[in-house]
Parts: sequence; C-alpha cells; structure tokens
Amino acid sequence: MHSYLSHSLVALIGATLICLATSCTDSARGDASSASTPDPLPISTWKLPTTLSFCGEAVPLDIPEVRERAEREFYLNLQSPGQLILYIKRSARYFPIFERELKSAGAPDDLKYLSVAESALFMVRSAKDAVGLWQFIPATGRAYGLVINDNVDERRNVLKSTRAAIAYLKSGRAANGSWANAAAGYNMGHENFRGSKDYQQAREFWDLYLNEETSRYLLRIAVIKHIMEHATDYGIVVPERDRYHPSATRSVVVDEAVPDIAAWARTQNVTYKDVKILNPWILGRSLPAPSSASGWTIELPA
Repeated sequence: MHSYLSHSLVALIGATLICLATSCTDSARGDASSASTPDPLPISTWKLPTTLSFCGEAVPLDIPEVRERAEREFYLNLQSPGQLILYIKRSARYFPIFERELKSAGAPDDLKYLSVAESALFMVRSAKDAVGLWQFIPATGRAYGLVINDNVDERRNVLKSTRAAIAYLKSGRAANGSWANAAAGYNMGHENFRGSKDYQQAREFWDLYLNEETSRYLLRIAVIKHIMEHATDYGIVVPERDRYHPSATRSVVVDEAVPDIAAWARTQNVTYKDVKILNPWILGRSLPAPSSASGWTIELPA
C-alpha cells in the first residue's frame, strides 16, 4: 500500500511539472509574439530627394546606378551629424567670402560647396600635399598665381585661394563644356578628365566611367548642398548665434621683410597669436620681402 502511494505521488508531481513547463513555454512564446516592433531609426525614414542639382544642372537620378551612388552619399553624410553641424558652423565664416567672389566672377553660387567636399571648410593638408580650403596641390596652386614656399603658402590664404579656385573651375568649364565636368576635372585634373571624355566618346560626367573618387565627387557635392540647405528637415538645427562668424579685421599692407613677426605684432598692438590665426598662410616666424609690388596684406583684429 505504501509503495503504491509513493509511486502515485511521484507520477502526480511529474505530471504537474510537465504541465507547468508547458504552460511557461507557451506563455513565453505568447509574450514574444506580442512584443511591439522597435521604432525605426530616424535615418531609415529619410529618403533621397526626388531631385538634386548642381550649378543649375540636374543630377539624372532616373539612371539607376546614379541614384544608387547618390543614396550612398546621402546616407553616409547623414550618419555623421556632428560633421554636418561643423560644416554649417564653419560656413558662416567662409561662405560670405565665397559668395562675393563667385558673384564677382560670374560663376554659380553652388561652387562654394566644392570647398566643403574638399576640406570640410578646414585648413587641412592631404596625403597628396593638397592644402587649404580648396585643396590645391603645389603645381596647380603656382600655376594659378599662388605663392608657395618655405615661408608663405597662399593656398592657406582664404581670398587668394578662392580666386584661384574660381579661375581653375572656369577654365575647366571652358575646356570641358559644363560645370559638372568642370567639378570632375577639379578633382582629377582637367586634362585627365578631357582624356577620359575623348577616349570614351562621351560628353557629360554622368555618361563616363571614372575612378571611384571622381565618380563619387560630384554626387557628394550635390548631396552636401542639399543637406546643408535643408538641414532642419533632418533634425540638424544650428542657430545663427552658434555659428563661427568671422571676426572684425583690418588690413595692413607690408612692403618689406618682417624678420620677427612677434615683435612686429607688438608694434601693431596685437599678439603673435592674432597674426597667425588670422593669416594661416604665414608659415613661420618671419616674412621675406614680397615678390610683388602689392606687398603682403596682413589681417589684424579691428
């Protein structure tokens, strides 16, 4: 009798445990199936705009491979919001100069976005020794009138490099037929671009098979332009007061060598730091005698 009860009790406990296990498993499955889908990341809700343009020329997004390449630039830029914020902040310092010079030269305003793509509006030096906001290599910079030596590098002179970049772009358009072609030539060299165009018997950038960097270049510029002009649509808000506006300055023309810039700065009631920050084209602690009659124009705090 005792043995029978023991076996019955064991069987009852086992059945109960199986029931509980089954119940718990079913419950877990029910919870998983009823869980809500996570909210989508904002970037996944943003779509490439239906139109993009550069210098009044439409980007042919109806070509599937062009659209795919444009989407690449669109999402890669949007995944770096900090960099986009810096573009907008720095643009307050440099865009007014670019816009004035472009208008004076009769060139499209959109060309200012090349500088964003080239340098992020920062005085950088590339692995190929391209320098400044417009990323001139030494040979091209000198060809367009910029002084580049151990003491002075006018690729870092905002005004002079901007004028040189506009002249180089205008020569590219004259040689290759459109602003899109001129921009591509700015990246790979106008002669190299013309050689590719002639070999492939194609007239426009969009019809050419080019190296990856140049193939991306114009689309990157068009996307940067779009995002900067519509930043708030993507949640990027940079109030005007938070942007890097230029400091008020006065220009001093120097027509002789400056052997000690720190000492010279004190005669102007400014600091050496003031001179170096406002004139990044001055590389060292001295300036040689200017090679032209116009002298050196040095910006100082107003």
